[in-house]
Amino acid sequence: MLYLYLDESGDLGFDFVNKKPSKFFTIAILAVSSAEGKNKIAKSIKLTLRRKFKNSKSKADELKGSKCPIEIKKYLYSFVKNIDFSIYSITLNKLKLYENLRKDRERVYNYIARLVMDKIDFTNKKNGIEIIIDKSKPPKSIFEFNQYIIKQIKSRIDPRISLNIHHCDSKENLCLQAVDLFCWGIFRKYEKVDSSWFNIYKSKVKYETLYFSDK
Repeated sequence: MLYLYLDESGDLGFDFVNKKPSKFFTIAILAVSSAEGKNKIAKSIKLTLRRKFKNSKSKADELKGSKCPIEIKKYLYSFVKNIDFSIYSITLNKLKLYENLRKDRERVYNYIARLVMDKIDFTNKKNGIEIIIDKSKPPKSIFEFNQYIIKQIKSRIDPRISLNIHHCDSKENLCLQAVDLFCWGIFRKYEKVDSSWFNIYKSKVKYETLYFSDK
C-alpha cells in the first residue's frame, strides 16, 4: 500500500496592497510505501509530543511547522530519518501567477496538487493507494478536489488498484503532522530565505521545485 499525506503552507491570498498574504504557496506530499513505515512515523510524532511537551506550560496536542522550535523538529527527525519515505513538493511563486487565475483559488490549489502527484511513481503499487489530506475544505471543495485527483491518477494506474482519498483531522492522523513540518520547511526556504530546517531532511526530498521561477 502506498500512503500519500498532503499538506500546504502559505496562503492563496493575492491582495498585496491592503493585506499581507504570503508571497509563496507550497504543497507537499509525504509518500510512505508501507503500513509499517507510516505507523513508525505516527509513533515518532506521539513520542515527540509526549517527551518534549510533558513539562511545558503550553501543552501541545499536535506538531505544527510554524510553531514548533527547530530543536523539536530535529528531535523528531532523529526518529524518522531511517524510515523509508519520500517528499515531493511544488512551491508557487504567487507574484507570477496570471491575473485571471487569482480569483479561482480552488482551481489553482487542485492544479498544483496534481502537478505534485504527477511526480510520484505509481507503478507496482498493486496493494492500493491511500491519499490523506488535512480536513480544511468545505464539502463542495472536497468533492471537486476528490473528483479531479481521482480522475488524474486513475489514468495512470491499473484499474484493479484501489484508490481512496480521506480528509482527516491532523490532530487524529499523526502523519499529517509530519508532512506539515516538512512542507513548512520548504515554504520557509522561499518565503523567508531560510533553509535551516529544510537542509536537515533534504536527502528525503525526491522532487522539489518552484513554479514560476524568477530565473
